Amino acid sequence: MSMTDPIADLLTRIRNAQKAGHESTVIPRSKIKLAIVAILKSEGFVEGYVEDDKGPQGTLKVFLRYDGKKGGVIRGLKRVSKPGRRVYVGKNDIPRVRDGLGTVILTTPRGLLTDYQARQAGVGGEVVCHVW
Repeated sequence: MSMTDPIADLLTRIRNAQKAGHESTVIPRSKIKLAIVAILKSEGFVEGYVEDDKGPQGTLKVFLRYDGKKGGVIRGLKRVSKPGRRVYVGKNDIPRVRDGLGTVILTTPRGLLTDYQARQAGVGGEVVCHVW
């Protein structure tokens, strides 16, 4: 079975693992997934991640983060730009998630950036997902 949207798969695996209360989840590795997980870590949405080189493409083990009430830190993960419908924004049209409480992840000419970083750099790009 070929996967048409590996990024949606990444977000769904994180969402499901957190809902089930798992400590971590394992995802097939790719450069873009690695960059997304690195942003999630830097923004405080996940505890951390470990790369494993086993297998043809390797895996990423993502350690989920919970608040005191055993609820997940990630309240929502939403894929915006999909293979069937790409969503691009200019530097002045970068959306805000939950009035700035959430994060928008964009692919830009400068690589994967958060909405804040993209505004600072003055670049727009493709809206990958919203996290809050």
